Amino acid sequence: MAMGSNASFPFQWPVADPSPAPGPDVVLPPLPPDAADVAYYAEDDMALPPDFFQADASALAAAVRREEEEAAGIRLVHLLMSCAGAVQSGDAALASALLADAHAALAAVSAASGIGRVAVHFAAALSRRLFPPSPSPPPPMDSSSELHAQVLYHHFYEACPYLKFAHFTANQAILEAVQGCAAVHIIDFSLMQGLQWPALIQALALRPGGPPALRITGIGPPSPPGRDDLRDVGLRLADLARAVRVRFSFRGVAANRLDEVRPWMLEVSPGEAVAVSSVLQLHRLLAVDPSSTEHNKAPIDAVLDCVASVRPKVFAVVEQEADHNKPGFLDRFTEALFYYSSVFDSLDAGDAAAEAYLDREICDVVCAEGAARLERHEPLRRWRDRLAKAGFAAVPLGPSALRQARMLVGLFSGEGHCVEEAGGCLTLGWHGRPLFAASAWRAAEDNNNNPPQSGDSNVDGTSSGSDESNISCSS
Repeated sequence: MAMGSNASFPFQWPVADPSPAPGPDVVLPPLPPDAADVAYYAEDDMALPPDFFQADASALAAAVRREEEEAAGIRLVHLLMSCAGAVQSGDAALASALLADAHAALAAVSAASGIGRVAVHFAAALSRRLFPPSPSPPPPMDSSSELHAQVLYHHFYEACPYLKFAHFTANQAILEAVQGCAAVHIIDFSLMQGLQWPALIQALALRPGGPPALRITGIGPPSPPGRDDLRDVGLRLADLARAVRVRFSFRGVAANRLDEVRPWMLEVSPGEAVAVSSVLQLHRLLAVDPSSTEHNKAPIDAVLDCVASVRPKVFAVVEQEADHNKPGFLDRFTEALFYYSSVFDSLDAGDAAAEAYLDREICDVVCAEGAARLERHEPLRRWRDRLAKAGFAAVPLGPSALRQARMLVGLFSGEGHCVEEAGGCLTLGWHGRPLFAASAWRAAEDNNNNPPQSGDSNVDGTSSGSDESNISCSS
């Protein structure tokens, strides 16, 4: 709009004088005497290094790549969870499409990252669930696959501090509970290769006043024809006990499942201080078999009754600190994905054997349903409730156990692992997330279960230790 010459503006920019003269009060500072020698520019020897901008560009490119990988990792997690949601809702077509997208997204995620490595296993497990191999269900575990499982177990033991932590905390609880006892009977719910017991045998050998008489009952799967794996482990432990002058005897109890073991099979003798060790075993007993005559009882109930009946001075329990026993598949899948992401992140990249050990668990959590699903990990708070209802009282793991566990983990791992105390229990985690929990228990004083009779033939049992698995030695 045109405006007349008489129009006035409410605001006008001030007009600057192009060449203001310095006022009488303005005094310029004098130049220094050597002003001619002062340089106001960079000399040649002060010039920037030739690769300065190249290094800066490389750092920027690396930051951009990290951001892109993080974004790709988030997208990959979203695709896997969406696929699990489609599986839960029964939409196989959508689940297949999302799984194909997840496989494509894997290429954009670093194979060295925790999420990149664990996503490969979860994608494979989802693929196995959507397209199960034939025959289905899989055949039962034979001797070669059982041997393979033990090899993977040993690799996982060596690769990270989790099993070492489990064995150490259980042993520490046992040593404190049997202090001063002349005869000690340890019942191991999963003997495997006997890796837990050399350290305890050596500790007992150094006990002030002399070591006790030690008896170990090791439970494990039946051996194939022509072999006795339990006896072989017992012989190695007997050799060690003889070398450190500990009176020692061993008995193997062959059983496919812990709930097949009956109290009379354990042959507890009067006067023995009994200690029971369960490392990563109880969660396998939580499924309720619909074909069972006792519809509301899980195998865990029979096993805890068996433990209570032998009146242990200590019952050491180590379990995964996770919640993989949820009924909804998506909830279970999501919890497992983030739990195993932390475990994989704590492992050195490229440790295929340790990852293969965990892959068996992941496949079971994702693929199996009903009574066939064994890996039913539950958090510590539920184990507390369950064991208390079964007639056990908590035995706190004190400051000494915490201090020594931290020293042990520091010896066998780098930064990132953390041991914490949780209400008298100990947890081992990675960057603040608890991954494994150790607790100790004893038979409550008001538990009136009768002690087992070693010759009770009226108790039904299909598995027992053979005479060939009995080993004894004296110093």
